[in-house]
Amino acid sequence: MQGYIHSIETFGTVDGPGIRFVIFFQGCPMRCLYCHNPDTWELHRNQLMSTQELLAQYEKNKAFYHNGGITATGGEPMLQLDFLTELFTLAKEKNIHTCLDTSGICFHPDHPEQVENLLAVTDLIMLDIKHIDDTRHKALTGHSNRNILAFAEYAGNEKNIPLWIRHVILPEWTDNPEEQFQLGWFIGGLKTLKAIDCLPYHDMGKQKYQELHLPYALENTKPVSQETAAQAREQILKGVKKRLLDDRNAQK
Repeated sequence: MQGYIHSIETFGTVDGPGIRFVIFFQGCPMRCLYCHNPDTWELHRNQLMSTQELLAQYEKNKAFYHNGGITATGGEPMLQLDFLTELFTLAKEKNIHTCLDTSGICFHPDHPEQVENLLAVTDLIMLDIKHIDDTRHKALTGHSNRNILAFAEYAGNEKNIPLWIRHVILPEWTDNPEEQFQLGWFIGGLKTLKAIDCLPYHDMGKQKYQELHLPYALENTKPVSQETAAQAREQILKGVKKRLLDDRNAQK
């Protein structure tokens, strides 16, 4: 099969464990205000590549990936579900660790069978949860978070796939301690939760908007410090601990 690929990073170190071959998929249905890759939005752009071509590129530097593997990111990889599934299936036949970096927006709770073949060959999911409040999520991304939260529960609690949660800290949007606590309480109910990354907002994608002649909604928003992101993570962890305590008490 062939799929639309935006770009490839051959020595990725922040998109899953170890050194990774990172494939940026073209196409994304969401329009997050802080997106720094607006050039990935449209699906039928950039280069068409086959699964075999991608794996051949992986093999060129295979020795460097012995503690890593392949990460599919984007854009939104699940927008090209059949292509992604074939890529991961072929990767697992070669004993390659597979990591899916996704927003979960393409998951349909009424038809979970659509992703079963993909999840069967996925070793790790890095799930971006943009906002825990549905109304705020719609304002921030243009979409509801219901399918995303349902995907988290399905992948983590029904399919037992390890989950790394990512959350961007954006001034006036995701910097509310109460909402951070609520996010923590939700993800505390995911039994395969392995890590929580709070990513500070940055404006390094602003140049791309200018080049694409697109308005940048956060023109006057200042980048967030690592310290602020760390404080947010601590607040999320408080919510996680509260959920664990609540669940233990409910079982008594």
